[in-house]
Amino acid sequence: MQKHNFSAGPCVLPQEVLQKASQAILDFDNGLSLIEISHRSKPFVDVMEQARALALELLGLEGKGYKALFLQGGASTQFLMVAQNLLEKRAAYLNTGTWADKAIKEAKIFDDILEVASSKDANYNYIPKGFEIPEDHDYFHCTSNNTIFGTQIKKFPNSPIPMVCDMSSDIFSRTLDFSKFDLIYAGAQKNMGPAGTTLVVVKEDILGKVSRKIPSMLDYKVHIDKSSMFNTPPVFAVYTSMLTLQWLKDLGGIAAIEKENEKKSRLMYSEIDLNPLFKGFAAKEDRSDMNATFTLVNEDLKETFDTMWKDAGINGLNGHRSVGGYRASMYNALSLDSVKVLVEVMSELESKA
Repeated sequence: MQKHNFSAGPCVLPQEVLQKASQAILDFDNGLSLIEISHRSKPFVDVMEQARALALELLGLEGKGYKALFLQGGASTQFLMVAQNLLEKRAAYLNTGTWADKAIKEAKIFDDILEVASSKDANYNYIPKGFEIPEDHDYFHCTSNNTIFGTQIKKFPNSPIPMVCDMSSDIFSRTLDFSKFDLIYAGAQKNMGPAGTTLVVVKEDILGKVSRKIPSMLDYKVHIDKSSMFNTPPVFAVYTSMLTLQWLKDLGGIAAIEKENEKKSRLMYSEIDLNPLFKGFAAKEDRSDMNATFTLVNEDLKETFDTMWKDAGINGLNGHRSVGGYRASMYNALSLDSVKVLVEVMSELESKA
């Protein structure tokens, strides 16, 4: 039976990527497995270089002073690394959810942090607007998509200071002017590959301006100087991410996948809005194209609905405990057909109720 994977992460990956990655585990380099070759060997160095180049190409940042890195520790380590490398006096943060809140917590280790705005008052079901970014701060940090709550920034501010963005759950999913951002980071496991690596894209000229001594493993300049090979890289995660980026390029890049993502989200939200048994969680103007969050109006139907979607081969639909209800994560590799299956189940529930 076909599985329809709506899991919030690790994410669904393209079948061709899974097949190529599986083959590489068995034989990547003349009978040697991908996960047993030397990470310093030319075959893997080529993989790393290709992955870094593809990331910049797809984001439209080639030749614009940016470097791409594949690091370890997930986005959670980036909460700390961003502050370690960029925070000299004070930084400004937009608080739109759990991960933004955790980023603020880590930055506060170094100094006081200004929250320019927060949607915590409504359990993060909207994106604050109309806030001001102070010019005398070191950088402004935001989170583009909030996986748990199903909200997404639709229009980014024109920041007078370097703008840092956690794009873990919607990287490569929509066209943006990525040159507006001075540093982007994204855990691979939401939209790019398996857990184990994190993409960092940083404009080199914002580095080297803090007075503190930075530990080598947390210093972006060290990783840039070593071509993202300062320590043993997560070989399988980088290789699979490279395959996914190549798959995306072959599809026509971000512009092409954006059209597919829009079809999926329109279909999903149309059912949520038209079906009287369901209610969306996030404010309509801030709804995420990646993560649709919704609840049942009548919880007495929960057992029936849960049985129905599981019988249809749907996986990973339960919502996060912070919100409850359901969350349909529609990352790049999830097909429109999978969304149609979920919508059909929701519609069938209405006909039974």
